Amino acid sequence: MVGGRADRRSYAVGVSEGDRPVVRLARREELAELPALEQAADGLFATIGITPVFDPATVAEYRHSAAVLVVGDPPVGIARLEDLDGSAYLEQLSVHPGHARRGLGRALLEAAGRWAAERGYPALTLITYRDVAWNGPFYESAGFAVVEPDTPALAEQWRRDGADRPARYGARVMMRRPLDPSVPA
Repeated sequence: MVGGRADRRSYAVGVSEGDRPVVRLARREELAELPALEQAADGLFATIGITPVFDPATVAEYRHSAAVLVVGDPPVGIARLEDLDGSAYLEQLSVHPGHARRGLGRALLEAAGRWAAERGYPALTLITYRDVAWNGPFYESAGFAVVEPDTPALAEQWRRDGADRPARYGARVMMRRPLDPSVPA
């Protein structure tokens, strides 16, 4: 669930907040801004010939997510997580292009893993472009490996976002990273 008055926990990554970005749960009033942020980040795909850019999530999709983590105030990066058949699924990871190459995507990814581990998920799963540098290779460098869908919900997600995507957009893969259940809260 997105952040509200009851849960203002931050998911800081790194030794101190001065060194690393602070990732936190999105506030309800920020949700309306996030589709535009996702759209701006998706614009990077046009620079490598992947067009049209896909429609960003609606505000309703953000409201119904298991968690929406953001970095920045106002947000300049987002990680949207879903629960698919008891699997933590990273639906979206986006950083505004004006804030790229500062470690924000990696901070969001690590915070998403912490969020999922704290809730007892054994792994974090996603679907991405295999060969796009800021997709497949990025996730591989963060400990993700290619897997096959192993639950009905993940298989449906794969049909919708992976297998049925036209080849002109590039090869897609489902990837997963095991999570450490001993991660401190």
